[in-house]
Amino acid sequence: MHIGLIGGIGVAATVVYYQRLAAAVGRTGKQMDLTIEHADVHQLIKTNLADDRDTQARTYAKHIKRLKAAGCDCVAITSLGGHFCFEETVALSELPLVSAVKPLDAHFAAQGFRTVGLLGTRVVMKTGLYGQLVETRAVELIEENDFLGQTYQDMAVSGHCTPEQRSIFMDAATRLVKTAGADAIVLAGTDLNLAFDGQTTDYPVIDALDVHVDVLARLATGQISLQEAGAE
Repeated sequence: MHIGLIGGIGVAATVVYYQRLAAAVGRTGKQMDLTIEHADVHQLIKTNLADDRDTQARTYAKHIKRLKAAGCDCVAITSLGGHFCFEETVALSELPLVSAVKPLDAHFAAQGFRTVGLLGTRVVMKTGLYGQLVETRAVELIEENDFLGQTYQDMAVSGHCTPEQRSIFMDAATRLVKTAGADAIVLAGTDLNLAFDGQTTDYPVIDALDVHVDVLARLATGQISLQEAGAE
């Protein structure tokens, strides 16, 4: 199956999607059909903060039209924050969309995690992954959401994590576990690998990007159907 990615939101996250998806498919010994369409992270930040779902959905629809013309069979948005207008995009899309959010709840439950601590954009944290967690409960550092969201945004735009930013995220994760009761920390922002990759923690860390990549890799290699992937 030919996978289409809407990337560039941000660039660092897109690179990791590409690397991990290529590696996952490569381990199967099969070839991958993949096309990436570049979107504008600055526009996404603007529409996300304004909750302007219609504008962002129309922008996605233009990218999806190009991906369809390139021969793609389905599309994925390489940003959890970028999923804020997912349903609006589904209504306009010329191709099935494979959500990065939908598979997470079942994944957390399968790992035995009843409570997860979220780090990511303001909207992702404040809405508890868009209210899509049923089997698990999300916790956040409510009074620090804006600060953490801004720190994440700055990192995503730059494509680089400073030592100060890493310290902020690591400290927040520790407090989510110790004071908010999280069983595991979820990197619910696709650029957070910049802060956590290579770090040693005494708590489980789940990169939501990896869960999405696993679904996309199984689609790309024909192991599951679009229906089994929950595509809409």
